Amino acid sequence: MRGVMEFSDLGEEKIFCERDADLDSGDEGDLHENSLDRRLVRDIVARALAEDVGHGDLTTMTLVGPTAQGRAQIVAKESGVICGLPVGAEVFAQVDPSVRWTPLCVEGDEVAPGRVVAEVAGATRSILIGERVALNFMQLLSGVATATAALVRACSGTRARILDTRKTLPGLRALQRYAVRVGGGVNHRFGLFDAILIKENHILAAGGVRPALERARRAGPLVRIEIEVETLEQLEEALAAGANLILLDNMAVDMIREAVTRVGGRAQLEVSGGVTLATVAAVAQTGVDFISAGSLTHSARALDLSLKLI
Repeated sequence: MRGVMEFSDLGEEKIFCERDADLDSGDEGDLHENSLDRRLVRDIVARALAEDVGHGDLTTMTLVGPTAQGRAQIVAKESGVICGLPVGAEVFAQVDPSVRWTPLCVEGDEVAPGRVVAEVAGATRSILIGERVALNFMQLLSGVATATAALVRACSGTRARILDTRKTLPGLRALQRYAVRVGGGVNHRFGLFDAILIKENHILAAGGVRPALERARRAGPLVRIEIEVETLEQLEEALAAGANLILLDNMAVDMIREAVTRVGGRAQLEVSGGVTLATVAAVAQTGVDFISAGSLTHSARALDLSLKLI
């Protein structure tokens, strides 16, 4: 899968671009528009460097002279989808603005083992100080993009689109959601504030499916509302109450297929719960619209990248 991550001018500031999927209309739109502020990325990187470097890199400052110059390559040690190149660039820019960062592929490129994805040149001290933090971000985001791309490929030929969830690493949600898009997936709601998702405990607290939906609609006509159901009986209740976006939670494939038949196009359907690479194709083939997977962001394996001085 190939994506684009660009800095676009916006006054003095620049933005990384993001847009949520329109789950109601089915329109993906431009997945690289809107609201991931460069200042957020800069702050995330600054915190990571403060955590790692602290008051100084004792090893590097002791062993490497202040005038030493070097060049290094970031190399893929396994196949995967590259993501996070601009974040790596931001790391070295904060360590030392004179360091030269040269990406040798673009976001979303599928790479093979041995592929050089970027080069860094400048003060050797600066390269070594930024190495671990840059790799941490790039390995994490490339792992998310790689896992997403695998699920997207498995759903090829179906209508199903792969969604992320709020099960992200604290403080890194915006970056992980970006990586999902680079891998070919689509973003669900960012947080609790930008859509209503009525889950089991909300239904219990509200007194049932219908009253939960009725109360949710008080938030206004522009608020996206989705309701989670665990049984076909709850599905029927949701349809009778006018739900147009329904999450099928932890249902077996046969039950999902029956749900698709019962809905008959009257609402969009999302499947969530226990979806894996081994099961996602069967789920997609039932005819659902969306499949969400928390594993994309809470447990995707980091892609193996290394930095070597040359």
